[in-house]
Amino acid sequence: MLEGIHPLLSGELLLHLDRMGHSDAVVVADAHFPAWRLGARVVELPGTSVPHVVAALRTVLPLDDAPALDLMQSSDGSVLDVQHEIMAAAATTQQTTRFIERFEYYDVAADAYLMVRTGETRKYANALIRKGVVGYPSQ
Repeated sequence: MLEGIHPLLSGELLLHLDRMGHSDAVVVADAHFPAWRLGARVVELPGTSVPHVVAALRTVLPLDDAPALDLMQSSDGSVLDVQHEIMAAAATTQQTTRFIERFEYYDVAADAYLMVRTGETRKYANALIRKGVVGYPSQ
């Protein structure tokens, strides 16, 4: 147990986040996402939501420059409530978020360093975050 670490960030998850380099990506996936088929490294966080996990990741993970966040585009192209929640958790906006068509998103996600599979059951609740440069806390 560590002090000051968000409780959703397990030791296994922190290990993978630490091993990520600048611009490496982590996918925070809903329960429908084929994480085990696409990902070489998968951490399971059942019982969690994508916005909660994204918020936890942001406590230790700076975002890369645009696009800092990729979301899977909904079938009708509208921005869903869960996607607004994810953008708020990531501290991004629609202008700094890229929306990617579902099958193209699978291709982009397959290159991610890490997949975090949540228990999220809302559709199109998949977030790809690119790690920025980690600096000293005063920077």
